[in-house]
Amino acid sequence: MKLDEITQISLLHDFYGQLLTKRQQEVMELYHEENLSLSEIAQEFSISRQGVHDALKNAEKALLDYEQKLRLVEKFQKSRQAIHQIDGIIDEMVAESRDEQLTGRLRSIKTIIDELDQ
Repeated sequence: MKLDEITQISLLHDFYGQLLTKRQQEVMELYHEENLSLSEIAQEFSISRQGVHDALKNAEKALLDYEQKLRLVEKFQKSRQAIHQIDGIIDEMVAESRDEQLTGRLRSIKTIIDELDQ
């Protein structure tokens, strides 16, 4: 699995992981977060290595299906991109503004935006 795919699955897991079965959640966490091998996870659950592989693939497919239907990750990424653009525009406006009241209000908006990033 490529790094981009791992990152994507991890992000999908953050958004939709609670929708997976308990077993799928456990297998995903052991594999992706604890970096256990398929064999190690198989021993943990007393199942075959193929069973672990199937559980992982089914969980990943479920996560992709949730995203295809709900588009929460896509909306989140678009929102973050828009906020970043708005933040840049505010920086430009503050730098160019001679109006203290406007500058103060823009800085207040920037503070709200900065709190979203924390």
